[in-house]
Amino acid sequence: MRRVVITGAGTVNPLGTDLAATWAAMAAGRVAIGPLDIRDRERLSVQIGAQVQGFDPEVHFDRAQLGMLDRFAQFALVAARQAVAQAGVDFAGDLGLRAGVVMGTAGGGLTTSDDSYRTVYEEGKARVHPFTVPRLMNNAAASHVSMEFGLRGPTFSVATACASSNHAMGLAFQMVRAGAAPVMLAGGSEAMLCFGGIKAWEGLRVMARDACRPFSADRSGMVQGEGAAVFVFEDRDHALARGAEILAEVAGFAMTSDAADIVMPSAEGAGRAMAGALADAGIAPEAVDYINAHGTGTAANDRTECAAIAQVFGDHARRLMVSSTKSMHGHLIGGTGAVELLACLMALRQGVVAPTMGFTTSDPDCPLDVVPNMARQARVEVALSNAFAFGGLNAVLALRRA
Repeated sequence: MRRVVITGAGTVNPLGTDLAATWAAMAAGRVAIGPLDIRDRERLSVQIGAQVQGFDPEVHFDRAQLGMLDRFAQFALVAARQAVAQAGVDFAGDLGLRAGVVMGTAGGGLTTSDDSYRTVYEEGKARVHPFTVPRLMNNAAASHVSMEFGLRGPTFSVATACASSNHAMGLAFQMVRAGAAPVMLAGGSEAMLCFGGIKAWEGLRVMARDACRPFSADRSGMVQGEGAAVFVFEDRDHALARGAEILAEVAGFAMTSDAADIVMPSAEGAGRAMAGALADAGIAPEAVDYINAHGTGTAANDRTECAAIAQVFGDHARRLMVSSTKSMHGHLIGGTGAVELLACLMALRQGVVAPTMGFTTSDPDCPLDVVPNMARQARVEVALSNAFAFGGLNAVLALRRA
């Protein structure tokens, strides 16, 4: 069983278009949620979201490439380039034959789907873009990343709703640990902020119309975001042999299924995932310092997650720091766990715990230290990253300070 470390991280998300900008925004408690700038916004009852700003695709891709890339794949490619550059890994020769990619996404090329439906049904045209299928397929991001770096090992995508990227990273971790690949690129990407994407979520009646306030008694729901984060997961001995800088160690992973309800979460299922990740890592519950919560800002999720934390950690739960960065960057659906892992890296690497913004009033059902409204300096040795999805699918990663 090999030890697995993270040697590179890259991102494009509402808080920033690289790692440094994202960490700075998290540390400052900057909220990237605001009025949506999308077509037909006036037809939506929910008109806020967390959009990526300052991202010009033409800076990163030529015209031919853009014809093949949906927005979610663009985000993934740019994030992957950043991660590989930071890791300083060269995939030439045998390494490229063995390394691979696992990416999580819930919707895939949803912007392409939305545009194609408009073309056929609204505009009455008989044809769509010739590359509609390669643009919208869920594995597009993973495939383009593999082609970008010549990665010929295990490469695929994972679609488990809001747990997609945690499942993707967990599977990559398991493959490196088992010796199936010395290096894997893993993460998640989503670009669901289009008319159809928002309208579908409106139907669930879980969307806030003003702000995302996880764990606060006056919370009113979730806010959607978009973006990507990609990481280099590497065999620790391989990383040390080439003199790579280690950002953190991935110590454990667990995934569970509630097998109960398609939309309502289960404290039992979430608790088993957290306990399983700790058991996999060989870490005692009282050794955990920080949890990046799933923390959507809905009553069902927040109360269930807090109950699960109490179940797993007992008296230690009140000493834990638990924050939800969705209050700043929104809910990136299939990409959310990847961007939230950046907050865990910041806590482990820089000793800065990202805050839960928008918190105003304590909820007796959420009696935790949610790091309200201001980042906190603290030494963090162990962090968990939670992701709990519709369909009752749970995935939790345990990270240790390098």
